[in-house]
Amino acid sequence: MDTNNNNRMKPNNGGIKFNLNWFYALILVILGILYITNQDGGVKKNITYTEFQNYVEKGYVSKIVAYNDNSLDVYIKPEFAPEVLKTDAANIGRSPMVNTRIGSTQSLEEFLKESKEANAELKDISIDYQEKSNFMMSIFLNLLPFILIVAIWMFFMRRMGTGANGGSGVFNVGKSKAQLFEKGSANRVTFKDVAGQAEAKQEVQEIVDFLKKPQKYTELGGKIPKGALLVGPPGTGKTLLAKAVAGEADVPFFSISGSDFVEMFVGVGASRVRDLFRQAKEKSPCIIFIDEIDAVGRARGKNPAMGGNDERENTLNQLLTEMDGFGSNSGVIILAATNRVDILDKALLRAGRFDRQIHVDLPDLNERKEVFGVHLRPIKIDETVDVDLLARQTPGFSGADIANVCNEAALIAARHNKTTVSKDDFLAAVDRIVGGLEKKTKVMTQNEKRTIALHEAGHATLSWFLEHANPLIKVTIVPRGRALGAAWYLPEERQITTKEQMLDEMCALLGGRAAEQLFVGHISTGAMNDLERVTKQAYGMIAYAGMSDRLPNLCYYNNDEYAFNKPYSDNTAQLIDEEVKRMVSEQYERAKAILSEHKEGHNRLADLLMEREVIFAEDVEGIFGKRPWASRSEEILAEDSKDEEPQTPANSENQETEEHSIGQKIADGEAEEVKE
Repeated sequence: MDTNNNNRMKPNNGGIKFNLNWFYALILVILGILYITNQDGGVKKNITYTEFQNYVEKGYVSKIVAYNDNSLDVYIKPEFAPEVLKTDAANIGRSPMVNTRIGSTQSLEEFLKESKEANAELKDISIDYQEKSNFMMSIFLNLLPFILIVAIWMFFMRRMGTGANGGSGVFNVGKSKAQLFEKGSANRVTFKDVAGQAEAKQEVQEIVDFLKKPQKYTELGGKIPKGALLVGPPGTGKTLLAKAVAGEADVPFFSISGSDFVEMFVGVGASRVRDLFRQAKEKSPCIIFIDEIDAVGRARGKNPAMGGNDERENTLNQLLTEMDGFGSNSGVIILAATNRVDILDKALLRAGRFDRQIHVDLPDLNERKEVFGVHLRPIKIDETVDVDLLARQTPGFSGADIANVCNEAALIAARHNKTTVSKDDFLAAVDRIVGGLEKKTKVMTQNEKRTIALHEAGHATLSWFLEHANPLIKVTIVPRGRALGAAWYLPEERQITTKEQMLDEMCALLGGRAAEQLFVGHISTGAMNDLERVTKQAYGMIAYAGMSDRLPNLCYYNNDEYAFNKPYSDNTAQLIDEEVKRMVSEQYERAKAILSEHKEGHNRLADLLMEREVIFAEDVEGIFGKRPWASRSEEILAEDSKDEEPQTPANSENQETEEHSIGQKIADGEAEEVKE
């Protein structure tokens, strides 16, 4: 960085620093002197035409040069030059001359002819006619190629010497690209700006104490930790938490991405690592934050196709050396963030380098309330907005997702020319982010609409009567995104899942296909994504979780991403396939049995969907009665959903429907569209 480089310059001790600009200025001065004094060394003087005639008649003139602008250069014989120029002979020069102007060349020729006839000694005077040229222009044209060459050379030298952004030139390609945030910044981030993540903040609070009061720990014989690794799904606030650490400790903060170390030139990555730690030592105590460290910290020796010299591995080796080598990095703490900790090199994770791993998980219910409180500060909301309801409606959302919900709600309110953002705007924003944009222009036949209604009613019916199925929020056949219909659920936020819970969820997913077969008489492609989810879940239960009767307590999960062989035999693979088929078939028959038992209520629910296109949990309760296993949270949600306005009708011509579970984000950190 430019500022840091200037700070590292050595003092000049009062001497004059050499600069190429002085050299260029000297050249211009020399050219000016040559122009003033004339390149042939002569001295010039302006005289009148009468004086010129007098000098000619006296025989002082040796040569006359006439120009097209009626001006004359009259060369004086050296022996008469002191008298004519009124100066010493030592100052005359080699070609003394005077200047004058004439009326016309004809009058000049007549005068010279008469003078030569009157005085025979004047016959040696010669006259030369020339075109008048601009002396400076001729010099400029002659020097133009050299000027262009010098200008181009200066341009490239400046680009290579300083480089864009203070270090990206050719000569600075090995310099660190880290962005420095000096301490005492007015817009620094503190722990007040980080909502939730109480455990993670408690962990990093110790790092702040290390930087503020290191003697508190060193007096007891402890050592300040070298680094901490922030691990968690995308959007959970790992980068924000690192900035808050620097803001709370009020120390310089170097921020760089792992990909900034990677370059096409050999040795550049290692050079940038050395330069980064050199700058950090000069600013210590300070913090180095490496975002997405998996770009440079991937396990070594896993890419044999790269050849003998892997630049990424060289960069990682240099990073390992700087973090815990012979050199001392006292006062420099390294923070790093990644969501792929499983692929990092083991040497990078050992104690002495990253001494601790801090897990930054998705926020729970109470933490989501805090995150909403932070992001609602700049938004003008009305009294209908219930933060508790919004937090319950967004399970599995990360901090970035919640920020997107708040921003989308403000945009929706502005689109409808509202002065404040209401509860309906936030609910519409959640639907928009998870399910996609409503497609109100799609057209579909009555038979297609009936099939979709029966499909979605099948999901709703099974989720109502299955004990461990996710609680229902609403069902719609309004096209949204790529889906023609959707069932919205509120999954429980649980840390472990039992086999019974997973089987009930699998049975509820198969409810759409079962309803089509029972009440339509044929099946469609609408359940394709349902079947995909069911198949993946069944294979996970049998091959990973050991929930099969014939393969109990066995896990075939292989964490090595570079392994090319399955950790089980072909016979076991066949057995796994058979168990998956059996499990899915059992749940499918179970789904058909429940739907057949509640056939009348299912058809009433489908008819209600055909009529309203959007129904809520209280509508399902009006048909089937109170849910046998309803919890207090479901009752609250049912009361809240009564205030929601039904969505406008829309049609679609696609055969696919979709079930959206806003809790799918718990598994993978993002809302997964479920096409049925």
